Amino acid sequence: MNAFKQAIAEAKTQIGMWQALAVPYTAEICAGAGFDWLLIDAEHGPNDIPLVLAQLQAVAASTTEPVVRLPVADPVLVKQYLDIGARSLLIPMIETAEAARSMVRATRYPPHGSRGIGSAIARASRWNRTPNYLHEAHLGICLLLQIESQAGLDRLEEIAQIEGVDGIFVGPSDLAADLGHLGNPGHPEVQVAIEDALGRIAACGKPSGILIADEGLARRYIELGASFVAVGTDVTILARGAEALAARFKSDPNSPKPNTGNAAVY
Repeated sequence: MNAFKQAIAEAKTQIGMWQALAVPYTAEICAGAGFDWLLIDAEHGPNDIPLVLAQLQAVAASTTEPVVRLPVADPVLVKQYLDIGARSLLIPMIETAEAARSMVRATRYPPHGSRGIGSAIARASRWNRTPNYLHEAHLGICLLLQIESQAGLDRLEEIAQIEGVDGIFVGPSDLAADLGHLGNPGHPEVQVAIEDALGRIAACGKPSGILIADEGLARRYIELGASFVAVGTDVTILARGAEALAARFKSDPNSPKPNTGNAAVY
């Protein structure tokens, strides 16, 4: 059973953390930190399929659910990531119902979908040691679609209501850029769009998710009903922590101070 999938379907808040360092060791550390889910980022992190596999193996002993974000909405990649054992997927840049249906089909075996059958050599089925895997695999797959443009918002209900879509994730950074506020997802117009999207997703009866490192905004989104919320990234925790430590010990008052910029919001 995919406990993460069941939890968000029951509107139980799941707190997560982004993994962009592409290092199994850090993924294992973060998996034991108490988060409900970890996002292994193959879109913007320097990940490929073998590296994602190594991270899935590193977190397998924990109760934390690994969610893999694909680099692109490609049925071939969906097949490959599913076969190596990723059962919760986040697909970026979904803007149409047709794209959403394509992703649903990619997660299902025929006759209900188009997923290629390679379970005999796949980690997902434990190399055919999982009874009835071909017929029941879809029950454990959690398909999350990412909306991060005005075009996606315009078709949000069409996308969210498709059977087989388990949740909708709002991407603040790309949405901000698409709305004309590049690098400023905290802009009031962007925040209004995000809050409106969360309400519309809830009205469709689907779980919603988001990544935000601003604690106040994270709690606000949870209050608005977001079910799966990532509250930080491994990269940012390391970068800001290292900068802060260095700054505390730098004796030169003219040395550059840590540049936090808009790092609290993603």
